[in-house]
Amino acid sequence: MTCTCAYHDQLIEIRRHLHTMPEEGWSEFTTTAFIVGKLREYGYEVLLGKKVINPDNCLGRNLKVVEAGLKLARENGVSEELLAEMDGLTGCVGVMDTGRPGPTLAIRFDIDCVPVTESTEDCHIPAREGFISKRPGLMHACGHDAHTSTGLAVAHWFADNVDQMNGKIKILFQPAEEGVRGAAGMAASGILDDADYFLGAHIAMMCKSGEVSVNPYGFLCTTKLDVTYTGRPAHAGVEPNAGHNAMAAACNAFVQLLGIARHGSGMTRINVGQLVAGEGRNVIPSHAVMKMEVRGETGEINQYMYDSAVNIIKGCALSQNCEYTIEKMGEAVDLTNDPELVKVLTEAVGNVEGMTARQDPMNFGGSEDATILARRVQAHGGKAAFFVLGADRPSGHHTAKFDIDEKALDKGLAVWANAIKLILK
Repeated sequence: MTCTCAYHDQLIEIRRHLHTMPEEGWSEFTTTAFIVGKLREYGYEVLLGKKVINPDNCLGRNLKVVEAGLKLARENGVSEELLAEMDGLTGCVGVMDTGRPGPTLAIRFDIDCVPVTESTEDCHIPAREGFISKRPGLMHACGHDAHTSTGLAVAHWFADNVDQMNGKIKILFQPAEEGVRGAAGMAASGILDDADYFLGAHIAMMCKSGEVSVNPYGFLCTTKLDVTYTGRPAHAGVEPNAGHNAMAAACNAFVQLLGIARHGSGMTRINVGQLVAGEGRNVIPSHAVMKMEVRGETGEINQYMYDSAVNIIKGCALSQNCEYTIEKMGEAVDLTNDPELVKVLTEAVGNVEGMTARQDPMNFGGSEDATILARRVQAHGGKAAFFVLGADRPSGHHTAKFDIDEKALDKGLAVWANAIKLILK
């Protein structure tokens, strides 16, 4: 078993620090600055900005949110020099070359939060112990604070043990995972194109403390869309016939979208999560925005759902004589772990006392944009895998009382260290 006990305090302290300062996707400038400082302290070359994010491939990047993140970073004392390095783009990659021949391993940790207001009840440990979110409406309710803390502990451990390693490691701290928005831009930067191996992980999910799912299935492809209908306003009493009703177009689309025939070859999902429309009680609505998503078990099935949705969106626009736009806001793909890395993970877990590698099929049941990074590596001839590090939790992900069993972080770090040693031995 690889001894990682020296990093226990770091794991907890950094996780709790990050928990107090959640930042939503594409605004994580303060978080990125914190990560950069630690990586440089450990001796890493740190890549930022357009070196790790291709801005032409960013999804769901709201400039108002970006500007708010920059403003907060300045208030938090982040230097203008470092912000200039970021060039308006969050996330970073730490690179360390051992100087000895060997493979290149890329590992990924996501850094953003979710728009949830955290519970202040005394039964909620972050509230009771004083590391609750300081930003109302934002919370690390999916465990990305633990992911980032683990990534920095992995970076520290690797730097301390670099003389025992071969090859090169790239540690990716990815922005905007929520809404599956950040990986596309990071993949398109080319930062992974020399990677022989890729590993990503999520904490908790369908595994409890002491368990690791080394070969989960059910990574659903997904496409996130913002649909805007534009009509023409008119007086609802005097001349309603002069208006083009954008709300009617959106409402009709909403109902018809939920009725798309499900695919016989695999799982499908569709949801309209938000619809905002109209100007006033006596005005024919001229504007409507619908935020929606489709998912499919495979790329082919997801494309079927997407194409069906677009047909409905177009038809409903035509029926009300409205114009429409469709903007892709996020995406993820399916993933099959490479057997070679499943074997590595199984051995890595087996060498940690008290940990069990779950070999039984476990359904991930959602979407993760680490799949885009993994598939990029596979497309260039590399191997990739995504696993789930178990942790007990009092409440589900994305809820006000979400928290994790912090003791699981130590075991998780040991699994990561063992896997890295097996790949870069």
